[in-house]
Amino acid sequence: MSAQENFDKVQPGDIVEGRPFTVTTDTIQDFGDASLDYNPLHFDPDWMEKNDFGGTHFGGVIMHGMQNFALITRTLTDWLVPRGGYHRRLETRWIKPVKLGDTITPEATVSRKNPTDSGHWVQFDVVVKNQDGEPVATGQALAEFRDTIPG
Repeated sequence: MSAQENFDKVQPGDIVEGRPFTVTTDTIQDFGDASLDYNPLHFDPDWMEKNDFGGTHFGGVIMHGMQNFALITRTLTDWLVPRGGYHRRLETRWIKPVKLGDTITPEATVSRKNPTDSGHWVQFDVVVKNQDGEPVATGQALAEFRDTIPG
């Protein structure tokens, strides 16, 4: 199927559901190892109980904010690639810290389609919610549908 045909099938309002992800000390450690980010706000509960971070007291260690990016990217890539789409851009804003034991789930909603002379673009509104349905991150993503892999 061509990029045009795949693009035509995508409609505003389409929802892409991500997989739930539960935050544990192991998932924080794994992300810290992969990113080389060993900031105490992710690893040292004693430090987090006694200190604030930029005037904010989180009351315990929190997940790396960039892990929200990773979960959103995985969600979009898993959905896009089989349809001939490629994730091209992501902008998010952290709304609320994600703590140990939280289960977060990313979701992307097609908000706009934009065919151009050089490609077929789809914009998504993205949100990551915790187990209580509260947004912990929001933003927008952009994908392109084309017949060749973008360089």
